[in-house]
Amino acid sequence: MGREAECEVVCNGTRAKVKALIEPPELILRGELRRRLPFSALKDVGAQGEALRFRSGSETFLLAVGNATAQKWAKVLTSPPPTLAKKLGISGDTVVRMIGAVDDDALRSALTSAKMVADKNADLILARVNSTAELSAALRDAAKQLAAGVPIWFIYPKGRGHAVTENEVRSTALATGIVDTKVAAVSSALTGLRFVQRKNE
Repeated sequence: MGREAECEVVCNGTRAKVKALIEPPELILRGELRRRLPFSALKDVGAQGEALRFRSGSETFLLAVGNATAQKWAKVLTSPPPTLAKKLGISGDTVVRMIGAVDDDALRSALTSAKMVADKNADLILARVNSTAELSAALRDAAKQLAAGVPIWFIYPKGRGHAVTENEVRSTALATGIVDTKVAAVSSALTGLRFVQRKNE
């Protein structure tokens, strides 16, 4: 999840009140000054007293977020982003079961980090779905593994106008007794929701 702060910004000497949000891969400013600043475009990022200091293009910014927040945000903005494989929980020890097409370069790259892709003895399931019918089919296919506690990521098109939405993915999956625990951007075109078997109280 992103971080946010209501604060004052000084941009090239002009003061403005803004809401600053860290929503990787961007730092977003809303309010009297509006900017969407990709992390990759930020230069000279650091904490300067109570402010976060950085440059973007010809503009210099000072965000008055407080000393502790400035230091934390500077670290976030200058740290390399986690790989998709790491976000999905794929490592060199992970056996991944893939349901559906691997039709995205980012997803294809993440799978190369796995120990292997196989239907049996999976530690993690990735289900690439484009419709509620494909979602229901994936749930049926994975039912035994889900009951055994194997987590599943449903990966589907992001944004509006698609045949399956986040609400449909969540409601359909929750109805089978699994519960969502994470969300992750997969690529510019795809997003994912992770589910695990609901623990008995």
